[in-house]
Amino acid sequence: MSFVTGAAMRSLEEAVFRRGVSAESLMDLAGEGIARRLIDHFPRPRRAVAYIGKGNNGGDALVALRHLREAGWQIALKAAYPETDWGVLPRRKRRELGDLPSAIPEGQGPLLLLDGLLGIGARGTLREPLARLAEEMAWLRNSHGAIVAAMDLPSGIDADAGEGQGVIADLTLTVGVAKLGLSTPAGIASAGRILLVPLADLPPPDGSALEFFCPDYFTGLLSPRPHDFHKGDAGRIGLLAGSPGMTGAAILAATAALRAGAGLVTLHVEPEFLPSLAAPMPPEVMVKVSRKPVADAFSAGHDALVIGPGIGNMSKSQQTDLLAALAKPHPPAVLDADALNILVSAGQMALLESRHLITPHPGEFRRLAPDLAEKDRLEAAQAFVARHPCTLLLKGARTLVAAPGEATRFNPTGHAGMASGGQGDVLSGVAGAFLAQGMKPADAASLAAWLCGRAAERALAKGPITTATDTLAELGGAMRDWQERRR
Repeated sequence: MSFVTGAAMRSLEEAVFRRGVSAESLMDLAGEGIARRLIDHFPRPRRAVAYIGKGNNGGDALVALRHLREAGWQIALKAAYPETDWGVLPRRKRRELGDLPSAIPEGQGPLLLLDGLLGIGARGTLREPLARLAEEMAWLRNSHGAIVAAMDLPSGIDADAGEGQGVIADLTLTVGVAKLGLSTPAGIASAGRILLVPLADLPPPDGSALEFFCPDYFTGLLSPRPHDFHKGDAGRIGLLAGSPGMTGAAILAATAALRAGAGLVTLHVEPEFLPSLAAPMPPEVMVKVSRKPVADAFSAGHDALVIGPGIGNMSKSQQTDLLAALAKPHPPAVLDADALNILVSAGQMALLESRHLITPHPGEFRRLAPDLAEKDRLEAAQAFVARHPCTLLLKGARTLVAAPGEATRFNPTGHAGMASGGQGDVLSGVAGAFLAQGMKPADAASLAAWLCGRAAERALAKGPITTATDTLAELGGAMRDWQERRR
């Protein structure tokens, strides 16, 4: 599922119109799809107010309002211009709505603001009267907890570069095909969570260097298990994680592997680590104690390994054993956190190969490739895997997954409330479980990122801050969301 420029999007729409699909039909489909995504994302009816300009972007919002009202939502409308200034289609969609209040509906629960001020063709700073409505949305968001949902693109944001002084959205419902500007640092800062609204009449083009990762376009992952499935089929995973003072990393990674469906999970530890670990470890996890945990993990017949979370206190002899083991044939492995630091410190980056999935955050990536750290994230990720033939999961406000010879994938899930310790340990455990089940590293990485982000979104019902434990608790629901194709 490609990202497109604004010009490419207009070309796609013109091709649709030449095939006989009307602009009104496309607007009706877009508005209905937007409403469906909002209802999926917010299962309980809320209050929604559409802020619209005079173009077709506002028409999409008006159609969405109609469907939200049919689903039991309270709705209202705030327009920047008199109706006589609107385009033909927005005026028609307004008549279909009938009577509509302009004041924010009274009631309990969060308020949702639909940003339909401008479409993808607009550029430059918002001017009056649009600026006044944008300021009102910002005030309601900052002072009253309102959630801003942008139609296709936050108003005032450039469709290609993502730059501009416009609306800051919490959700952006991008219609048909994701816009390139949403993938840039500036666009990510304005767009919030990106929800794709696919349209059957507007199929996405192929051949982009950047793909939007979502269940509609990556079918076949998380298929139902056969009825005669058993734990051996679910994969055996070995973990080298945790150390004295960092027990939580081992617990989170092992629990995540269990929640993601691994059949057998074994944590390999040295004797000194056992007393601090045994009590909180899930009973389903096997803990194997050895003076040579690295050698045991690599020789135990695991289908995949997770190496690195919380092993900062690993002895020098064990670090030497780890580097030696990585240089020999071994199962697919997630290399995270301290495992990456060990590679860098030893000058052994050449050990990275196709069986490795690495998961650095931006600071770790800077240590892995100082010369790439200041480049555009997409360019840096692609350059890194051209240099080191592994799969790279580059964490950040929006995770990227890059692998040699493949389009880089963009993960749209997650939120800023995940900025807390332990989330990376959960991600490593989930990705390791999928590797153990036979997924190729790029699929394991992409699906793990999507699920962890979606699980954290589900946890928002408890509050704006999501801990790694919260994410773990919602992983099962996130997996169900993927299977039901709810983004």
